[in-house]
Amino acid sequence: MSVMADFEQISADGGTLRFRGDLLLARLNGLPDRLDAVGGPVKRIDLSAVDRIDTVGAWLVHRFATKHNAQVAGLDDDSQQLFDQVVRAEQPVVTRATPPNSLTRLAAEVGAAVVTTGRTLFGLLGFLGATTIAFGNVIRHPSRFRFNATVQRFEVVGVSALGIIGLMSFLIGMVIAQQGAVQLRQFGAEVFTINLVGRLTLREMGVLMTAIMVAGRSGSAFAAQLGTMKLTEEIDAMRTIGVSPMEALVVPRTLAAILMMPLLGFYASVLALIGGGLLTWVTLGIPPVTFVQRLREVVPITDLYIGLIKAPVFGAIIAIAGCFQGMQVEGDAEQVGSRTTAAVVQAIFLVIVLDAFFAVFFTWVGWN
Repeated sequence: MSVMADFEQISADGGTLRFRGDLLLARLNGLPDRLDAVGGPVKRIDLSAVDRIDTVGAWLVHRFATKHNAQVAGLDDDSQQLFDQVVRAEQPVVTRATPPNSLTRLAAEVGAAVVTTGRTLFGLLGFLGATTIAFGNVIRHPSRFRFNATVQRFEVVGVSALGIIGLMSFLIGMVIAQQGAVQLRQFGAEVFTINLVGRLTLREMGVLMTAIMVAGRSGSAFAAQLGTMKLTEEIDAMRTIGVSPMEALVVPRTLAAILMMPLLGFYASVLALIGGGLLTWVTLGIPPVTFVQRLREVVPITDLYIGLIKAPVFGAIIAIAGCFQGMQVEGDAEQVGSRTTAAVVQAIFLVIVLDAFFAVFFTWVGWN
């Protein structure tokens, strides 16, 4: 059987279909109809006599070969590459699955958040244990203690933060005094503004605001520094030469935060009292001597003890959260930013949670 045309000859001979000429879009004419009219079994398609072929011609041959389950042969390298691309392009397109409804998506997001929170909490507990072991190793082997690195962390965590923490605490003391005076003036009890400023500052706000500032400054710095070292493989190099990253990097930072937080908290409380005393002097006419005498009468020493007890715990939480997130960095530089943000958020959240726990605990033991 043969079909003749002015540009090609198609013949089916012994189960082989041979094309000759140009299989181009401009010269196809009625080729699709003639291919549909070809009868008989076709096991092989011979394109060795085809001079040129384009995408449309390749697609017609591929469709015919698929219909008859025939094998295509005879193409040169360039034509074969074009034919293979046409075959791959005809693969069925994978469509996106129908998105779940809002309730299902919400449940999935809540579940993912719970799982992530649980894994993070588990990781923090494990990192806390590793840090404790590192402290124990340093205590057993004092020669491993890095004194210079710890002193440098003292400067970063404490000395460099004095300005911003002092200004913040001074303004917070003024705000507490101003708002307290406005409310207490309605009852003719402006003098109790001193009680409010003294107890709230020493017991809660001084150390809490200091912890938040240290988390934003030092906690983020710890995460960024360790994360960058992780990306540049400095931490892996330390392990290779036998230096423990926990002892060399985490212990100095954690120790600096634990030791500096009580000092910074006390410093912040004093600045807040000065700010509150200045505002009560200006707005209420209470002189500084009276302000100090009233503080000594109404503020128990236990309020100062409570602040000093909470401060090192907050410092440890901030340092561990920052170092933990820094050690989790992997992949690319984008991880450094996301882990730094996570370190600050986690540190502030844990500080506030622990502060609430301490408030209930000290009230329970009678330190009211």
